[in-house]
Amino acid sequence: MPKPDPLPRFETEAEERAYWEREDSTAHLDWSQAERVTLPNLRPASKAISLRLPVSLLERIKVAAHKRDVPYQSLIKLWLDEKASARE
Repeated sequence: MPKPDPLPRFETEAEERAYWEREDSTAHLDWSQAERVTLPNLRPASKAISLRLPVSLLERIKVAAHKRDVPYQSLIKLWLDEKASARE
């Protein structure tokens, strides 16, 4: 394989992100030399939000969570993820 192209220098992380969104990494990396790694302590980024729900809906969610023996916040995240994934 020919020598990979050198990586450009980026002023900001946003500039680098934009570059990789439009460019193909194969010109810069020899993927045949890649090795699989495990990152056991990697956690997905999250952000706290405030969500107003009708009291009756929140109570139904809490009952459903109790039946599954999970925190109601976890059940809400699971359901939101399932709904969002189904729409893709």
